Amino acid sequence: MTDDWRTDRIGAALRGQNPTVLRRLEAGFAVIGDVQFLPGYSVLLVDEPGVQRLSDLPRARRLSFLSDMDRLGEAVERVCRRLDPDFRRVNLEILGNTDPFLHAHVWPRFGWEPPELVGRPVWLYPDNRWNDEGFRLGPQHDVLRDRLGSELDLLRSTG
Repeated sequence: MTDDWRTDRIGAALRGQNPTVLRRLEAGFAVIGDVQFLPGYSVLLVDEPGVQRLSDLPRARRLSFLSDMDRLGEAVERVCRRLDPDFRRVNLEILGNTDPFLHAHVWPRFGWEPPELVGRPVWLYPDNRWNDEGFRLGPQHDVLRDRLGSELDLLRSTG
């Protein structure tokens, strides 16, 4: 598979061609992040191409999207708490400053992060964290992907 899915992440997810998809949720797709310097980083993609902001959705769909964001956040929290004793919390963000489609970032935060960054926004991490091939999503993250997907299934079944 080529990286063409990166230019249309939502369309690729709808076609079943986005390899980062963990699960289809009610109003979007839970995907694992392209970079994993904070293991468990995930994103919720809206499932309607052309939707740029939360306010573009009718109220019921907005609430579904926010509920999906909550579910993905809880799944990341549960998995990261089990995998890493230094897990601290999850940060949830809807920014939309770079990619022109509605999406929510789910960032796990850990006690082992550099002291100057641990309490600051993830976006202040240096470029080498975002571009280092060692942090690029790959087969080494398969166990993490499986656990996140299983946790999303469990949360769906328990409501």
